[in-house]
Amino acid sequence: MKQSLYILLMMVFVITSCNDLQKLDDNPNSVSETPPQLLLTEIASNAFQVEGLDPLLASRMIVSTSGESALQYYKWNRGSFDAYNRLRNVTKMIEEAKRVNKPVYEALGKFFRAYYFYNLTMTFGDIPYSEALQGEMESIYVPAYDTQKKVFEGILTELEEADSLLQEYNDVIEGDIIYSSDASKWRRLVNSYRLKVLMTLSNKVGKTDLDIPARFASIAQNEPLIESIADNGQMVFYDQLGSRYGEYNESTYGSDIYVDSTFIKRLQDRQDPRLFIYATQTKNASEQGLARNNFDAYEGGNPIGQYGKNSDKAAAGNISLVDLRYTEDPTNEPHVLLGYSELQFILAEARVRDWITMSSAESYYDEGVKASFAFYNTYAENYASYVDEQAAEEYLQGEAVDLSTAVTTEEKIKRIALQKYLRSFLQGGWTLYFEQLRTGYPEFLQPQTGSPPTRWIYPQSEYQNNKANVSAAIDRQFGAGNDGIRETSWWLN
Repeated sequence: MKQSLYILLMMVFVITSCNDLQKLDDNPNSVSETPPQLLLTEIASNAFQVEGLDPLLASRMIVSTSGESALQYYKWNRGSFDAYNRLRNVTKMIEEAKRVNKPVYEALGKFFRAYYFYNLTMTFGDIPYSEALQGEMESIYVPAYDTQKKVFEGILTELEEADSLLQEYNDVIEGDIIYSSDASKWRRLVNSYRLKVLMTLSNKVGKTDLDIPARFASIAQNEPLIESIADNGQMVFYDQLGSRYGEYNESTYGSDIYVDSTFIKRLQDRQDPRLFIYATQTKNASEQGLARNNFDAYEGGNPIGQYGKNSDKAAAGNISLVDLRYTEDPTNEPHVLLGYSELQFILAEARVRDWITMSSAESYYDEGVKASFAFYNTYAENYASYVDEQAAEEYLQGEAVDLSTAVTTEEKIKRIALQKYLRSFLQGGWTLYFEQLRTGYPEFLQPQTGSPPTRWIYPQSEYQNNKANVSAAIDRQFGAGNDGIRETSWWLN
């Protein structure tokens, strides 16, 4: 478990009432009554963690040299329903919030339900939703699968309900390790997440009764949103056991993980100084005395070539490692679940699509780039000078970056998608991969094993314990027995 026992206990000591502690002391093994603030700390710590290397391998940001990675070569198969285990704590927090009449925890519970169910449905398609997590209360142990459309409708409803519950709350949120008890910032995150979910469904405009553009515009115009990087939905790390950055001391980075050549080239082509923050110079470039901010000092591995050739290239000193700060700095940078930069790119795309009329697509786009630079200027120690305000302004004037020089709608969306991608190194988890599936940008090199998969196969445990319902879901979506990684779920149809 990645959350910090030290931080958790300190927060309990500082902000949890003596009565709550007494209840735990009286019966420490009982889970019938648990203060919701204790559950919130654990839930948030898990949800906001760094998601590691897997999304980067699939999304053409890194390569592995220790063997043939199923993610890198698009050979994966089954996914996991582990998120349901974490959702049990969310369910418990909502129950406890109602018991002690603290609706703010119910509101946050609805947000975390939306977050986890969003990730689950993006991973698989149809999933148990309306009957999920009802074994204890309703004795439903083999839940039916909801259609993906129904899941998205439920997610949007729960986020709207969370916003409503948060509107009038201005009291302390005990156990809040994300926004330090600021309900207004939670509300900004919730509404920004609503826009993210709606943009995910851009391919469904005109094909569903969800009225996506109108709902998006209403939220963007009338509800509070993330306003700066100070509002980022992010978790800050501490140099304490269990609270350190998620990739700290991860040995694979130094032995068999290198940066993808296509990722490096996109940064080099745009003279993007974030390259100096994400990657190290090659060994040979360093020995030749090339400066860190020399774009020629970086070279990557072929994501679709034989992993042995990348290994040989690494041994020859001609391939860049992931920057050492990711493994050597115990605090490194916060992990952003959803932040100001991503939101600005969402708004930029919405403006290009004419979903909103506020401001201009270029203004949102420029602000998204500046926010990404500002994030690293704030948190990437020893690299601030590469990504200061002047660097951002100069970068935005580049021919391949400047959005105002893009003539067609498609070219504008392509540039927005690319910038959203370039800001996502070890940030945001699988969002960058799903965004590529949605927009087609940036283009990923495809191995002979096939195009980028669109989903994961359902867990084997579902075939063993919930066979009738998972089989019905597969038949409904893809045809009998077609539980494959390249079947197309509703959101992409």
